[in-house]
Amino acid sequence: MSRIERVFKDKNRKALIPYVTVGYPNVEATLKIVSALAECGADIIELGIPFSDPLADGPTIQQSSFEALQQGVTPEICLEVARKLRESVDIPLVFMGYYNPVFHYGLERFCGECAKVGIDGLIIPDLPPEEASELEGLARKQGIDLIYLLAPTSDDQRIDLVAKRSGGFIYLVSITGVTGARSDLPVELENFVNKVRQKARQPLCVGFGISTPEQAKRVAEVADGIIVGSRVIQLIKEDESLTKLKSFIASLRAVI
Repeated sequence: MSRIERVFKDKNRKALIPYVTVGYPNVEATLKIVSALAECGADIIELGIPFSDPLADGPTIQQSSFEALQQGVTPEICLEVARKLRESVDIPLVFMGYYNPVFHYGLERFCGECAKVGIDGLIIPDLPPEEASELEGLARKQGIDLIYLLAPTSDDQRIDLVAKRSGGFIYLVSITGVTGARSDLPVELENFVNKVRQKARQPLCVGFGISTPEQAKRVAEVADGIIVGSRVIQLIKEDESLTKLKSFIASLRAVI
């Protein structure tokens, strides 16, 4: 059983999945932040690989990627950060990044290095399953899950395809837009999750827009996990001591 499978084995516990951009505000901080998130109850960590054209991300994560890139953070450095984290963190680590840097690095080499440093899954938002067969095969060969996304606009054919091929879990995008904290989540969210549930055997985790314990509780009532990114980045920026971030993560853990 993989580390990601173990997370979802307990049906009474919903997965809490924070996102951090590797190298924001700096590499040393990323190591401290991820350890703090794990200690506060996170079940899986999404490690964002900075990219210059993060089309799925809103202004908050875009800015964190920009600042990390300005410091010279590369996929190689992200792999080194993952290696160091694996020495002290035993929960699953999932890279979230875009296809171009992975393609440039070399698909087989990238998957091999991910396995060596202890990466458990990959989320590539701009790689549709119709074009992902090569990466999917290479990742599976290394025991790494390629996690696909579905949006409220996904049709039945796409839902069927992702349900057939996604590894680990399925990432459900709550909104038709980019990442970012929202004051309200769509009223149709529950219907979307239930629609996918009818077709998928994998755990369903919802991301994009979740920024409060109230929203997390609502999502956790229908999904198997929640993914929180932009609010985490905001709190890292607001409070370098991480006190606010730790309190926020603990508050989410308490209600899901």
